[in-house]
Amino acid sequence: MTALLRYQTALLIGSHRGLPPVLLYAAWLVIGVQGGSPILGTFGYAAGVLVPVAAWLTRICVTNEPPAARSCVAAAAGPGRAHLAAVLTAAGAALLLALPGVLVVTLLSDPRANDHRAVPVLPAVVAGLLTALTCLLMGIAIGALSNWPVLRSAARGVPVSLTAALLVLVLGASPVNAALSGMIAGSAHGTVHTPWLPLAATLALAAAATAAACGLTSRRS
Repeated sequence: MTALLRYQTALLIGSHRGLPPVLLYAAWLVIGVQGGSPILGTFGYAAGVLVPVAAWLTRICVTNEPPAARSCVAAAAGPGRAHLAAVLTAAGAALLLALPGVLVVTLLSDPRANDHRAVPVLPAVVAGLLTALTCLLMGIAIGALSNWPVLRSAARGVPVSLTAALLVLVLGASPVNAALSGMIAGSAHGTVHTPWLPLAATLALAAAATAAACGLTSRRS
């Protein structure tokens, strides 16, 4: 698996296809993370964009290989393992974006609520990190289910991915919406809501989506 991860990472870096989602995330932070903003609300703002960014990175990683190269790797390592390495590479790339984002918010934001009540910094950072992970994992789940081998056509996969990313952000039943709403409510009332349950739910969803995609890859290869 280590060799597969190195291979997928080299593909991602060498193709330069990962640059647009990186620039999107960076621009999102530059525009929205202002010095002195309430820390909890800013964590929520920075985390939300990780849903489409992680989904985008997943699409890049699972479609990066030409068909002939994909067949060779699948024959050597197994199609399921090869596809799993692509999804894990996307997750690692998204995590490498999320961690600096959390650091930027921590350094620039004001550890206070909207009404200027003090907010404990360490619990706020933990909640912000877990919220980012919740959004990241949901993006991975969306990317795994809206691209090859589940949806083979970009004409279907891209709009499905974008629609799903929007829905999980706005629907009240979504664990992503629950995590972000907790950060917004915490910023309004000066309390820290650590999103353990939303994180657990998205972790299970991401694992199930990845397993389903890997299993389907084995059947279609």
